[in-house]
Amino acid sequence: MGIAERKTRQKQELRERILDAARRIVMREGFGALSMRKIADAIEYSPATLYLHFESRDAIARALCAEGYAQLLATFEPLVAIADPAERLKAIGRAYVAFGVAHPETYRLIFMEDPSYTGAALVGGEGADDAEKADDAAFRLMVESIDALKEEGRLRGAPDSLVCAEAFWATMHGIVALHLTCPVFPRAPLDAVIDAALVAWFGAGAGEADDAGAASENDASGHSEKAVKPRRSAPSKADTA
Repeated sequence: MGIAERKTRQKQELRERILDAARRIVMREGFGALSMRKIADAIEYSPATLYLHFESRDAIARALCAEGYAQLLATFEPLVAIADPAERLKAIGRAYVAFGVAHPETYRLIFMEDPSYTGAALVGGEGADDAEKADDAAFRLMVESIDALKEEGRLRGAPDSLVCAEAFWATMHGIVALHLTCPVFPRAPLDAVIDAALVAWFGAGAGEADDAGAASENDASGHSEKAVKPRRSAPSKADTA
């Protein structure tokens, strides 16, 4: 290995040490406790050395956000194989909330700290092309699933699929944000709240197209209307009161 290659490797290793130390501080003490001096102390380097790799604490935060968001996206990858679009979206929703609950400080840093951090996570910093493709793929998975539900007549009267995907994301984010910030939420078990939100979106039998079709034959229009309209609002208000 030549001198240039060795220096490049050492620089990358130190960068990873900086991020590892910053990540541990955030997870243990919260983002408010993060400082360049505290990171420098943790890795036993001078603060000046950190500035050779990151221009500021914000730059470190943006790198942590991009890393955390990539971790969240990785939890969605196995869900692509789920054939039923409603069940796929339900699995995405549960995986999203589970990530926020399991990694509260990372989630706060990505979505609840600073809009510029969120932008860095969604768009990416270094390696932005890969991050953009991953983000597009995740959002496209939701949009395509919603398109499939519309084609099957299971989201009749719903607005544009892009709007629906953002509203679905907002629903899941709301559950996580309230769980992290509101002492009295949830009053019911968290899984029950998630299930109620999913029922509000897709109905109790959203993944059972055959049963839904049979029910609509037995009860012409009345039952089918109940399967669509009430589940978008009434259950969610009752369960989050």
